[in-house]
Amino acid sequence: MKELLRTTDPTVIAFAQALLQGEGITSFPMDVHMSILEGGIGIFPRRLMVADADHFIARKVMEDNDIPCSPPSN
Repeated sequence: MKELLRTTDPTVIAFAQALLQGEGITSFPMDVHMSILEGGIGIFPRRLMVADADHFIARKVMEDNDIPCSPPSN
């Protein structure tokens, strides 16, 4: 799996997941339970992961909808 995006805004994660689901791309949100540790103040970013094979297309979907992606990893 590769990281597609990282944000502290949970609405961005939800919107991105809906867009990806519409394209038939499975995504997995990570760090969603960090609010327990941070007290709900939203300082720790949440990540959205996709399969390696879907990463290129998923990045294109995010770019087409003006959602900033994480920098590509090596």
